[in-house]
Amino acid sequence: MAARRRIRSPWRSRPARHRLDAGSAGGEYCRNQARTNVLYERRRLSAKGYTIGDPLQPQTTRYPWRLDDEKLVYPFYEKAVKAGITTVCIHKGLLPKDYETSIPGGAWKYANVDDLPKAAKDWPQINFVIYHSALRAFLEPPDSELAEFEKSGYIRWVSDLASIPEKAGVSNVYADVGTSFAISAVSNPRFCATMMGTLIKGLGHDHVFWGTDSVWYGSPQWQIEAFRRLEIPEDMRKKNGFAPLGPADGTVKSAIFGYNAARFYKLDLRAELPPMHEDGIARLKAAYIEDGRAPSNTAYGFVARRRR
Repeated sequence: MAARRRIRSPWRSRPARHRLDAGSAGGEYCRNQARTNVLYERRRLSAKGYTIGDPLQPQTTRYPWRLDDEKLVYPFYEKAVKAGITTVCIHKGLLPKDYETSIPGGAWKYANVDDLPKAAKDWPQINFVIYHSALRAFLEPPDSELAEFEKSGYIRWVSDLASIPEKAGVSNVYADVGTSFAISAVSNPRFCATMMGTLIKGLGHDHVFWGTDSVWYGSPQWQIEAFRRLEIPEDMRKKNGFAPLGPADGTVKSAIFGYNAARFYKLDLRAELPPMHEDGIARLKAAYIEDGRAPSNTAYGFVARRRR
């Protein structure tokens, strides 16, 4: 808790440095009119939802829902558009290896993206950002996913996501790489390169968002450095028609690192920012410079208590 407070405190002093989604935990929000009204009165630029709840806690899957449910969810979209919310971020993928048996009632099906094509086509005024790129693999090395890709050219649910623009004829589907990048960049960089190549080929580099899920994986600098250095091997590029990722400051990586999100959240990168020399982040930067610009490599991520 102390580490978490240390992370949050600098940001609280300067809210202009960050943007927040309006939270939408799951199907109960869509069913509850009062909650929905409160959600949109906050006037965020985007909303976040979970179609399945927490797959590691089956009791949270009591209210699964589909993005293309006309009766339950389409009124939700209608209110979003009226409130000026044009981006809907949805958690998809990240299921345990035994998901078909561990999640009751077949609710795991709500974690894939087969509900996205119709929703995206019916609501072109909404941008659908799929968190974690819908990668199924979670809490395990992605070795088996790479083996399957090498054999069939398919990554479970990532390939499905990447194919939606071509198959459904839409341009409002996007991917976020939070967690999916973190669990593969170091443990299996070849798979990570494959995943990035699949997303960029299918969606376009301007439709892929950077994400780190740092609350779980610690300070994000190691992920930033990993993506700066990542390149798709030549044999993969030739076999699958992937384009190179290019240099760290090139068009593709710069777009994914920040330009895409800046466009979404309507940030004017040419505008002069108000002075921020007195907020918490500025104070941390000053201390960093005073210490000789040497990173501490401290990772303020989630730490589980050891069970006795």
